[in-house]
Amino acid sequence: MAEAAIHQTDKVVSSEEEPLILVDQSDREIGHLSKGECHDGDGVLHRAFSLFIFNSRGELLLQRRSAEKRLWPMFWSNSCCSHPRRGESMDIATRRRLDQELGMAADFHHLFTFQYKARYLDLGSEHEICWVYVGLCDDPPRPNSTEISEVRWITPDELDREFQEQPETFTPWFAQEWPRVRDVFRRTLHLT
Repeated sequence: MAEAAIHQTDKVVSSEEEPLILVDQSDREIGHLSKGECHDGDGVLHRAFSLFIFNSRGELLLQRRSAEKRLWPMFWSNSCCSHPRRGESMDIATRRRLDQELGMAADFHHLFTFQYKARYLDLGSEHEICWVYVGLCDDPPRPNSTEISEVRWITPDELDREFQEQPETFTPWFAQEWPRVRDVFRRTLHLT
C-alpha cells in the first residue's frame, strides 16, 4: 500500500448552493435544486457519479473525505464522487471533478447505474441515482484539501480485508459499489 499523498491545493470547488439535477426513478431530469436542499432531511432524489481510478498495477485510488464535509466526514471512499451540475453532461462533470479533487485526468468507462439512499446522523441524507465509472491513471494524485483529507492506493485484496475488518470506516455508497465493481467486472478490469 502506498503512503498517503500530501495536499497540493486548497481551492474551494463546491458549495451548498450549486444547482444539482433532480431526477425521477427512471433517471429522467425533472428539475433542479441546490446541493444543500438535495441533502437535507431524507434527501431529494438527484443524479450523482462515482469514479474508480485504478493504476497499471491494479491498485485502486481511495480518498478519505475532508473533515469539513457535511455528510460522512473522514470516511474512506472511492477515488472521486460528486454530482453533475445543472446543464452539465456526465462526461464534463466527471472530468471536471476528477481534476478539481485530485488534479488528475482519465478516460472513463461506464459500468452501471444504481439508486441508493443513506442517512448520516441528523445532518442529512444522500438520495441518488449514481452512475459508476472506472478509469486508468498512473499520474500521482494531487488532492484538494477542501475535499479530501488523504489518499492512498490499495490492492483489491487489501480493500476486501479492510471492508471485512472495518466496514464502518467506509461511505455507504462505496460499500454498495465495491462488491459489484470487484466481482461482476473482475474480468473486464483484470482484477485478481
